[in-house]
Order: sequence, then structure tokens, then C-alpha cells
Amino acid sequence: MNQYKSREVKVGSIGIGGDNPIRMQSMTTSDTKDVKATVDQIIRLADHGCEIARVTVQGIKEAEACEAIKNSLIQKGYSIPLVADIHFYPKAAMRVVEFVDKVRINPGNFVDKRATFRVLEYDDASYAAELVKIEEKFLPFVEKCQKLKKAMRIGVNHGSLSDRIMNRYGDTPAGMVESAIEYTQICRKIGYHEIIFSMKASDPRVMIEAYRLLAKKMIEFGWDYPIHLGVTEAGEGEDGRVKSAIGIGTLLLEGIGDTIRISLTEDPWHEIDPCKRLTHFVNNYQTQHARGSDSALIPSRYDLYSSSEIEGNLYQTHRFSEPSFIHRDGSVILKATAAEACEIEGVDALVVPGGCSTNKVPVVDTPFVLSDNVKEWDKLLENRPEVIFFAPKNNRVLSARALFNWLEAHRIFLPVILQFSYDCSPEDLVIQAATEFGSLLCDRLGQGICIDGDYPWEMRKALSFAILQAAGMRRTKTEFISCPGCGRTLFDLQSTSARIRERTAHLPGVKIAIMGCIVNGPGEMADADFGYVGSQTGKVDLYVGRDCVEKSIDSAIADDRLIDLIKAHGRWVELPHAKEKNSTGCLV
Repeated sequence: MNQYKSREVKVGSIGIGGDNPIRMQSMTTSDTKDVKATVDQIIRLADHGCEIARVTVQGIKEAEACEAIKNSLIQKGYSIPLVADIHFYPKAAMRVVEFVDKVRINPGNFVDKRATFRVLEYDDASYAAELVKIEEKFLPFVEKCQKLKKAMRIGVNHGSLSDRIMNRYGDTPAGMVESAIEYTQICRKIGYHEIIFSMKASDPRVMIEAYRLLAKKMIEFGWDYPIHLGVTEAGEGEDGRVKSAIGIGTLLLEGIGDTIRISLTEDPWHEIDPCKRLTHFVNNYQTQHARGSDSALIPSRYDLYSSSEIEGNLYQTHRFSEPSFIHRDGSVILKATAAEACEIEGVDALVVPGGCSTNKVPVVDTPFVLSDNVKEWDKLLENRPEVIFFAPKNNRVLSARALFNWLEAHRIFLPVILQFSYDCSPEDLVIQAATEFGSLLCDRLGQGICIDGDYPWEMRKALSFAILQAAGMRRTKTEFISCPGCGRTLFDLQSTSARIRERTAHLPGVKIAIMGCIVNGPGEMADADFGYVGSQTGKVDLYVGRDCVEKSIDSAIADDRLIDLIKAHGRWVELPHAKEKNSTGCLV
């Protein structure tokens, strides 16, 4: 099984890439100038198993605080590498690199100004002139990193590309990759290679496509830099874990990724447990694959490193003659007992062993089930059922991709329900099911899912809808984009997010961004319908799309003003007292 093979880059005493295990990292939410609070958070992170800690550095005072933070950690016996996060201010990067083990820079705003999303015209000469300006300002920092033997992450975010990049490449994965390549070429001019890449986005599909394209480009160039994976602004709770597992897990299964962060709008140390669960799952998956499982039928994973495979696969674009219970945006099927079947509502169909009689939900009496035994697939050459239930036992993602290739090769176009069975803890189920189903659904392989296992049907139903929504298919509740918070955050992000969710979670098709500061503001939430962004202490700006429509609103009334804004744009639906939200967040 081919895979992208990275070199090792040292961050302090920790090796990333090469033959090292997948490294887990997180970021503090304290004010970096508050040395004690920041040190306390980093120690708590390290005690939970975090291997690398990042702090925000927005100015010289924060940069100089990093010296005290690093010294205090060493005095307390903690050697965890420290990373500085830089936006907009190269002078802070030049100062802080003296104290930390790695600096993350964002090529979208390290030299270029904040994007205005204006249409600008660049001919080749003017574009080249801009690159010269970037080199003049960026090269001194690269030289200092090289002299001090410090690492750098060139961390691109989908929502913070420069106007220059967007006007040539669009706000696209291609633009993200090109943004990183421009900066890397400057590093390579002086032989500096202590580089790590990231290509983050809040949409798992965009993030997956960007990282695949990055890996493809690096293979073409003969580069081998390590890759840091993350879904930015994933949110909180189950939804945040589902989004992150879909994006990060999909890529790890494809051999892309050397270090990960699961960004949650929760206390930083809560990010480490899902990281551990995901890396353990992926490691077991890779061990299982090494034992062999019809690998000749598995397509080369380099075919996945471009969106062309998604666009060109006939199976993914074919319109089926579908049974009535197949939902065009993705179906949720539950296996249930006869007793449970009488209670269940709000799903597309039930599979009930022995059958039952219910008027609430269609029942599939005798599903046509295929396993990962390739010999079984030949039955489809003579027998064409209405729908296929695919229930592989081993290497489920790889087996499913092989099945879809086989179906396309034989010109058999039938809807496929992915039926995966689990026997793990509920916490592991969220990570494993999101990774496996999400990997396929993001490539539009599969017309529905059926989570099988000894779990309450309510949990399986809620998780199924969460996976479909995170994969960009079926939207059954409000989607929230919320940053994890950092030292720049201008309000209590967790309580604010909880309040807004409580009042607006019943709006299917509406996407709301809740951002702690302007760094993760207009660009990072570019695909949101409405935005709630901290602008200064106690003040909030409200957005419709990328446009700021109300500025410096007192935070005490900002929640109400956000709802007024949603109503003014015709997106509000009253929540009747007589009805309740079901476990998907929808009305029943």
C-alpha cells in the first residue's frame, strides 16, 4: 500500500514525521501575557498526553512572555515543546523565535494585509512583484529560524487567503496549496527545510481536498515535509468530534498526516482524549491492512490526491432508480427489534429481523446484504436488487472503495447503504463511525448509512444524522462553526456558544459562526450564513456572510440582535411550545 512518506522535523525534543508516531497537540486559551495561567494550562495538557503546546502571540509583549513560560515549564520538569502562533505581525515572529521551539505563520496574512475580498487584477509582472515583496519581508525570519535551528509551520487556513491568491486561484484548495508553496520556495532558496505544513478548513470536504492536493504536489516536487492535520472551528461536543474525525481520520487512513489537533470549543485538555482514540483506531486499521485483505482490488491512494477522482467517477454522479425510502441527500437506516420499531420515528427505513408492522417508518423486510467477500459480488451480475446493503467485516473503507470500483467497472448502478457494525465504547463509536462513513460520504460514495451495534437507537440515529451533515450531505439541524478559543478571544467562548446554540439549534440549513476574535473572523467563517465575532472586549460584530452589518454591539444584547438578523433575512422559524427537538436537533 503506497503512502506519502515524510521526513523527520524536530520540534524541541519531539520528532514529527519520518518513523515517529502521530503526534498530538493542542493550544492554550489563556492570555499569553498571564504566564502562570498559561503554564498551568500547558502542564494540564501535558499531563493529559498532549505532546506539543501552542500559544497565541499577537505582539511583542506576548512574544517576551514566552521566555518566562518556557523557563517556568523547564523549572517544573516539563519539556513539552512550545509553539508560537503568529498572525499579521512579523516583528512578533522575529522576537518569539528566540524562545520557542516552533513558530506557526499564516501565509495569508504574514506579509499580505487582511483580505478584503475585492476583485483585483494582477498581470504576471505585478504578481511577480508581490512575490518579491514577500521574500524581502519573510526571508529574514527564515534565516533566523535556520540560524537558531527552530522549526516552522506554514499553516494555511481556507478562510484567510490573501486577496492576491484569491484573485488568481479563488478561495479554493488550489489557492491554499499555492499559498504554502510560495512561502516554501523562499525557505528552500537558502536550504531551510525544518518545515511542517497544514491546510485547515472548517468544512471537512474542503480540508480533505486541500490536503490530498498538497500531498500530490509534494510528490510531484519531490518534497517530503511533515503534515499537521486539523479541521478548524469544528465546534464542540459530538458535532465537533464528528467533523474532526471525518477530516483528520479520512486523511490518516490514506497515509497523510504526521501530527494532529482536534480543535474543540471546550477546555484545551478535552481535545486530547479524542486524539488518542483516533490515533489508536488508525494504528489498528493500518496493522489490519498490513495483514492483507483483497488489496489488489484497492485503488492506489494517490488517485485520491486530487478532486478529479471525485468528479470523474461515474458511480458518484449517476442518478439511480431508487426505492422510496432512499433520501436524495443521504439516508439513515436503523436496525431495530420489533419492540423498538414501534417507537422509532424520523429515520428513512428500519431493518427489523423477522419483520414487524409499523406505519411510522418503512421497513425493509429482506435486505440484500453483501460482505467484503469478493466472490459474493458476482451475485449482482444476475440478480439486481433495489438497494445493496454493504456490510464488510474487515478494512471497511478500503473494501467499500473496492466495491464501488467493481460496480462501476461492471456498469451496475444501484444505491448502496453502508452498514458497518461496531463493538466499542460510545466514545470510540463517535470517532470510528465518523471516520469510516465520513471518508466514503465525503467522496459521495454511498446513498445512506446504517450504524449496527449494541447501542441505543436514539444514539445511532443522532450520530447518523450528524455524520451526514458533517459530510455536507443532509442538513437536519443548524450547523455551527465555532473556534476553540485562544489568547486573543474577547469573550467567554464556551458559554456564549452554548447560549446561541440553545436558542438557534432548530434551524436546518442555517450555518452560524461564533468566533472569538477578528483573526478567525470574516475569512474563516466565509461560508457561514451569519457570524458573531468578538471585536473588542465586551463588544461583538455581526455578519451576514462576509459582510459586517452591525459593529461594536454590546455583548449583553448581541444574542438578541443575532436572532433579529436571522429573522430579518427570512431564515428564522419559531419553535412551537407543543413540539420538541428530537435527537438530531430537528422538529418532530
